[in-house]
Amino acid sequence: MSSVAGANEDPASQATFAPLRNPTFRSIWLATQISSLGWLMQTVAISWLMATISTSDLMVALVPASSTLPAFILSIFAGAMADNFSRRRVMFAGRCLMATASAMLTALVALGFVDPWMILGFSFLIACGGALNDPAWQASVGDIVDRRDVPAAVTLLSVGFNTVRTVGPALGGIVVASFGLLAAFTVTTLSYLVPLVTIWRCKWKVRSSHLPRESMRTAIYDGLRFTAMSSEIKAATARGTLFGLASIAIFALLPIVVRDQLGGGPLAYGTLMAGFGTGAVLAGFSNGLFRRSLSQEQLMRLACVACAACSLSLALTSSIAMAAFALALGGAGWVTAWSGIGVNVQLASPRWVVGRTISIYYALIYGGIATGSWVWGTVAQNHSLAWALEGSAGALLLVAAAGILFPLRERLESEPDPLEEFNAPVVALNLKARSGPIVVKIEYLIAERNLEAFLDLMRQRRHVYSRVGARHWTLQRNLQKPVQWIETFRTPTWTDYLRLNHRLTTVDKELDERIFHLQEGGLGFQITLWIERPTRPARDVEQSTSYFPGH
Repeated sequence: MSSVAGANEDPASQATFAPLRNPTFRSIWLATQISSLGWLMQTVAISWLMATISTSDLMVALVPASSTLPAFILSIFAGAMADNFSRRRVMFAGRCLMATASAMLTALVALGFVDPWMILGFSFLIACGGALNDPAWQASVGDIVDRRDVPAAVTLLSVGFNTVRTVGPALGGIVVASFGLLAAFTVTTLSYLVPLVTIWRCKWKVRSSHLPRESMRTAIYDGLRFTAMSSEIKAATARGTLFGLASIAIFALLPIVVRDQLGGGPLAYGTLMAGFGTGAVLAGFSNGLFRRSLSQEQLMRLACVACAACSLSLALTSSIAMAAFALALGGAGWVTAWSGIGVNVQLASPRWVVGRTISIYYALIYGGIATGSWVWGTVAQNHSLAWALEGSAGALLLVAAAGILFPLRERLESEPDPLEEFNAPVVALNLKARSGPIVVKIEYLIAERNLEAFLDLMRQRRHVYSRVGARHWTLQRNLQKPVQWIETFRTPTWTDYLRLNHRLTTVDKELDERIFHLQEGGLGFQITLWIERPTRPARDVEQSTSYFPGH
């Protein structure tokens, strides 16, 4: 249900369609649109099926929750897989799960076995496949297209989805009304096979590393640490989570609005969803124009106001035409909000961690969406539909005001790629890949006149090294020889030390040069490597010698 769009620089917005010249990107992108069309038809069919077999407003509102909760649960794990395994294979596995679960749901509907919890269960399984596929696909964009085309490619992911949104729901409503639910589920299952075949046939080059693969626990930890240390990603994720929680009422409660307030059927529901998609597409194509005159924070506030107006209008209107207009406004706000948020996360993430940062972002925004579905469904059931929609409108205005605490910042270019050029130092011990922990000590000689500049650069260095894997970073000063400073940090293993150095960028190396010029007498850094020795009883030490070879 989410969309990521937009580019933060004019050249990217002027070349929105440039990535389509890449045959691999074009093939997967087109196949994804077909699959998205099927997914939107399935969304209409599942929502309407639930609305007809269940009288509970909460059960209807839980349909979008069942399709977003897996992303909250699985995204971080899926992101670590995308960064440590073949992204193409992860995408293929996710697509296989989607096709299989959809085929099983279609078979059960054909046999007449329909139950509210069964519907939610299969919706959950299909979304699990999407949770595996999405981070790998998003991370693969930078592998498939040229670096300069990454913002435009991310824009196309959203523009394509929202273009399909203009016809998918209406087509779903027509299919359900004319041919029945079974036909809609069958067409959806067939649509899921298209990207499956495309991914199987397409191959693309990925820069490989000679270092061993990270363990899943370490990979997840590194992703969480990098995200926690990036103020841009934290601000974007916080606003996205709050926006998803507040705005999902539009989707979650729309079937109830159509059924109870507008007195319509599946065709009316599909038509209103198409109105939403139309607004989203118009905003997507106007994205570059908006960004030339407004900042990302201003666009985010306007998007929140637009969605708030949509939610409030749905609470008050009894006209399908007015509801369609309100949803077009809501669609424009929806895609505008996700545009800057999604691209900021993509551009603020280097290639080695992009799958994990995107997955953490997805996990939290989908968690917000799932929570919002439950919250607004509960309010509608226990109070009234109008209360829920009006509450959503008020919450969206608060999200707009949250920019005071979590402002979105402009980013004109993507995070530089790591150099991946590092000659491992010669050591006297026969270290293995898992030998460790490794302690790195770097000695500096800094005159008093350079002290303030040195401390400022070391604060930057701590941030740089900590986000690429350094742990327990400290800076110490010699009390007897004040000119001497010692920087110390640890890595869990020898491989982690090598991986840390392979993640450093040209900008990071320039920081080293600036510190070098502050050295007393122009001397180079003195770097020494240590391995920690356990001091437990001999019996315990013998059991752990494999981690401390040479001792």
